[in-house]
Amino acid sequence: MSDLAAWIDGVLAGARPQAMAALLRYFRDLDTAEEAFQEACLRALRTWPDKGPPRDPTAWLVMVGRNAGVDGARRRARETTLPEETLVSDLEDAEADLAERLDGADYRDDVLRLMFTCAHPDLPATQQIALALRIVCGLTVPQIARAFLVGEAAMEQRITRAKARVRRSGASFETPGAVERAERLAAVAAMIYLVFNEGYSANPVETPERASLCGEAIRLGRLLLRLFPAEPEILGLTALMLLQHARTQARFDAEGQVILLDDQDRRAWNGMMIAEGLALVDKAVRQARPGPYQIQAAIAALHARAARPDQTDWPQIAGLYQALERHMPSPVVTLNRAVAVSKVGGPEAALELIEPLADRLSAYFHFHGTRGSFLMRLGRAAEAREAFDRAVALAGSAAEAAHIRQQIDRLKAEAQEEAAPAPQAAGQEKTPGAKPGV
Repeated sequence: MSDLAAWIDGVLAGARPQAMAALLRYFRDLDTAEEAFQEACLRALRTWPDKGPPRDPTAWLVMVGRNAGVDGARRRARETTLPEETLVSDLEDAEADLAERLDGADYRDDVLRLMFTCAHPDLPATQQIALALRIVCGLTVPQIARAFLVGEAAMEQRITRAKARVRRSGASFETPGAVERAERLAAVAAMIYLVFNEGYSANPVETPERASLCGEAIRLGRLLLRLFPAEPEILGLTALMLLQHARTQARFDAEGQVILLDDQDRRAWNGMMIAEGLALVDKAVRQARPGPYQIQAAIAALHARAARPDQTDWPQIAGLYQALERHMPSPVVTLNRAVAVSKVGGPEAALELIEPLADRLSAYFHFHGTRGSFLMRLGRAAEAREAFDRAVALAGSAAEAAHIRQQIDRLKAEAQEEAAPAPQAAGQEKTPGAKPGV
């Protein structure tokens, strides 16, 4: 993929939440809004390489998508029997009114409205999150299916049913009232964190626009804090995103290669974000109502407070992960706890902890990479190589694959060193059975 094509792909991904939200408010239908956005993306792919990108890509996509959707509606209208003239002759120019409302809209506030729509109470939680990943983040059905560990056909049906339920519910696509906001808060918080993770998992060197989703998610978290200033889990969520995003500049090198936490230049961490995140953590903890986001934020805070890797409080981090397992049982949480356990009790204890997860995490890149690192530290090179090979096959980006290949290269180098004969001192003959130093 050329640099321009990669840039356009990143821009389209980064603009999707705001553009989709604005188009949904305009058309009041999820399928129509999605089709309009897709048509706008196709036109961008055709015109931007020759004419150059617009000054405001999001506004361009909204306008082109709106026009495409209106054209489609007109084509469908020509195939529909018109009502009696007396029923329509006194109607005002509805299209002009809609256009005026759209042109004067604040796209950014529309994103929160879109998330509350995806969190509709008629939808099961799994459908809410799947719909948000598809509509807000623009993930493909295969990507969402992998995230839920289900088949693509099943996920396609799940998303289709979710759209149909929203349509049948007669959703107004307006900002919900105070009661509705409170009822849907947990689902919206989960969606915001999913948007953040979509940006956090992107390589800022390869796809800087997609990585910008982190900033959008943080903005939405702050907006939720204005609505729920005393809710400890929203405090924890916003703190967690700030503390993780603060490390962005140190997580990759200039070529886009992954830099592990212990190897990062902590001077490159964003001090202002860390200060804000730590203040929010302290405010949440004082309310004595712990939850998953607060616990994860507390873990991130311990990393942020350590000036050097050897100052990290790994025993407390291991304890916090154990608490997180009680609040949110998950094989991925256990895998993260194993990393902390390896720092406290060594790789053998950590390996014993994750071996029961093999079946459930067989398609998870980080499981095989983490397992390989434990095996390598234990000197079990052949098993480590097998785990690393599996991780490379499951890597979601070139940077992830490159990092694992570095570990494989280390294994090869160590094997070559062990196979090489010991160097002889000058003027000394090798005597069979002689002991070193004798």
